[in-house]
Amino acid sequence: MSKNVSKLHRRQFLQASVSAGAAAFAAPMIIPSSALGLDGNVPPSERVIIAGIGIGNRGTYDLGCFLEQKDVQFAAVCDVKEKRRTAVKKIADEKYGNTNCEMYRDFREVLDRKDIDAVLIATGPNWHCTAAMYAAKAGKDMYCEKPCTKNIAQSLILKDTIKRTGRVFQAGTQRRNLPHFAFACELARTGKLGKMKKVYAHPAGMQAMTSGWLVPETEPEQEVVDWNMYLGPAAWRPFNAKLLDGFNFEKGGGLVGGGVLEWGSHCVDLCQWAVGDVPAPVEYDAPKDGELVARYESGVELIFREKGWIPLGSCPVRFEGETGWVETGDSGKMVLSSPSLLAGRTVAEIDGYPATFHVRDFLDCVKTRSQPKGNAEAACNAHIACHAANIALFLNRQVKLDPKTNEFIGDEQANRLRSEALREPWRI
Repeated sequence: MSKNVSKLHRRQFLQASVSAGAAAFAAPMIIPSSALGLDGNVPPSERVIIAGIGIGNRGTYDLGCFLEQKDVQFAAVCDVKEKRRTAVKKIADEKYGNTNCEMYRDFREVLDRKDIDAVLIATGPNWHCTAAMYAAKAGKDMYCEKPCTKNIAQSLILKDTIKRTGRVFQAGTQRRNLPHFAFACELARTGKLGKMKKVYAHPAGMQAMTSGWLVPETEPEQEVVDWNMYLGPAAWRPFNAKLLDGFNFEKGGGLVGGGVLEWGSHCVDLCQWAVGDVPAPVEYDAPKDGELVARYESGVELIFREKGWIPLGSCPVRFEGETGWVETGDSGKMVLSSPSLLAGRTVAEIDGYPATFHVRDFLDCVKTRSQPKGNAEAACNAHIACHAANIALFLNRQVKLDPKTNEFIGDEQANRLRSEALREPWRI
């Protein structure tokens, strides 16, 4: 919860109201138990006031995880689509039994509200980084869905912006708060597998593409779908309804992330955690036989691999050291080279990839001003690894990254893909 003036005002107002009422009427006032934090309720002064920006399918799921938390008050929704705005307002109003959830088409109006502590950013990836930087500069904490950035340059700018503004940032890499993934990463990080040799990530599609135009269609009224705002910082193109769902403008008019940056970024993020959240690998080979091999400065290999996995569910990862290995996935189950690696511990098996624990981690950090598991620096390093691998895929050749500058060494063609021009007024 942000320590801003308006939050203190609400707390002081509640206390003053009770005192004034007693003095004026010399009789006890009837105050709802919810306002006093009784019967398991959290008083308004202790709630984190949340707004949602771009709440579609994934965002609605995230919103449900937030609404489960008793110390959350969801106050506003912003979306370029009228149907989504009204649908989310209905969810919030039914939850609270009122009509207080406000609707917006322009996210900047939400960020102008002094009572909003944090925002859930669940737009398409085209908007994630830009919206997050606007939110940080407006003094808001944020839970931001991934992919969080469109390119390497944005990854670095986002990390620096979050650090400079002191905001709490949680990337939507919720597997960092699931026990089996956390335990597997702990084994790798703490030397229980011996000196690390290889970490494996499933890219969920070894491809890189370019975005383009579809056949122009009649553009809806702005209040129904704000097409210009939907495009935001991406290169302009004519309206086509098919672009409203499933096409994310990840690289504007240029390179699109494909599976490496979408589902693959979850696995790469876990591999980054396993090797200690160090900077991204420095060398990326051309893809060969369904694999792409990258190498860290330490010599550890990060291997993007499509096949050859133990059937443990989606988003599998495997960590191999000199003396042992572990593999796990979204089934919640783990396969270990030796049962002794458990050392008598029982690790909860949570099937699927629920975000509830990740949301709770974020809210706790909002209140304590500490760093969440999916913080901006961790997200930056993982995304740079994905972007660099994607560039090697697109160019179909090896690229080498300078770890100090995060520029490709002597490679003008690769360096042109490190960033992209953004449409006005969305240049940050």
